[in-house]
Amino acid sequence: MWEKVFQTECGPIRYWVGEGASKTAPQLVFLPGLTADHRLFEKQTACFEGKYPLLVWDAPGHAASWPFSLTFTLADKARWLAEILLREGFREPLVIGQSMGGYVGQMFAQLYPSRLRGFVSIDSAPLQREYVTAAELWLLKRMEPVYRRYPWKSLLKSGTNGVATSAYGRKLMHDIMMVYDGDQERYAKLSGHGFRMLAEAMEADLPYAIPCPALLICGEKDRAGSCIRYNRAWHKKSGIPIAWIPGAGHNANTDAPARVNELIESLAEKLSVPGREEHDV
Repeated sequence: MWEKVFQTECGPIRYWVGEGASKTAPQLVFLPGLTADHRLFEKQTACFEGKYPLLVWDAPGHAASWPFSLTFTLADKARWLAEILLREGFREPLVIGQSMGGYVGQMFAQLYPSRLRGFVSIDSAPLQREYVTAAELWLLKRMEPVYRRYPWKSLLKSGTNGVATSAYGRKLMHDIMMVYDGDQERYAKLSGHGFRMLAEAMEADLPYAIPCPALLICGEKDRAGSCIRYNRAWHKKSGIPIAWIPGAGHNANTDAPARVNELIESLAEKLSVPGREEHDV
């Protein structure tokens, strides 16, 4: 995987690209969740490197994509992603987004519907306004003070044990959170901005339709907010196939990487064969 930098008016975005065996293969784009970084998908990039063209980033303001002005919107984030993908020749990507990364994928679909080849949501939720309550939106806009005042050791424990069930997944998230050790203010601002940006995108009340073959993946032990409830409703209303991952938490791709990789590859293979895209995974 080659590290590259994309400069924006708010700061640098660092991302990693790996070449696949065929330029015509589906191009896999991995988008980590809020406060996580590219390491969240290390089990996926290790599995697919050499099979498919790959791209994964440290989202704006996260980890190596810093310093960064936290003044951007979710639409800005999707536009920067679109520019990076064009630069790298990823013209029909299969976007795989975990949690906040799934919201970025939905915004990308809203802005560039003809450019999305496929979409996989991992423990994310629908971006449409109808799925969230007014109370949930109110809370999303006011999370920064919570993260600022919460004792760091307790935050570190809940941020690792609360998102993963496996020893590997918890150790990985602990290592990722340690990027912000000693700078809880940055962590609080990053988290608060992310949730506020998300609420504003929901309040925009746009269609956020998924115009391509898609799959929802959710851990059966996901305890992050109301993720399970959202995914049940999303699947029921949209008809998008859903795969429940036994024993997995909010970071299902770290708790059950083999199963998640199998699901991703199944969709990728269907996208590479004309006429098979509409089949269920």
